[in-house]
Amino acid sequence: MRLTVSTARVLAAFLADAGADHYGLELMQSAGLASGTLYPILRRLTSAGWLSASWEAVDPAEAGRPARRYYRLTADGVVEARQALAELRAQTAPPDPATGAASAAW
Repeated sequence: MRLTVSTARVLAAFLADAGADHYGLELMQSAGLASGTLYPILRRLTSAGWLSASWEAVDPAEAGRPARRYYRLTADGVVEARQALAELRAQTAPPDPATGAASAAW
């Protein structure tokens, strides 16, 4: 999967509470993304098997709002997300002045 900065922000939002269900507005706020950026990312992550999605069981008339679509990292998604963010971090870490290698301290 191609990991853009926006995708990394969404994955970080999920990993902040990996066992929880998250919905669109919450993810937009925590990742700092607009809906037009967020929802295509959620579709890609769901298609890749990193996320599962389900509709909230609520009566919209009683709740006074539409039902929410909840997303959750799958077990494989947790592993893949952590690995992808670790690789991104390693690729973007500033080099250690002494060795020229990527700094682990970043």
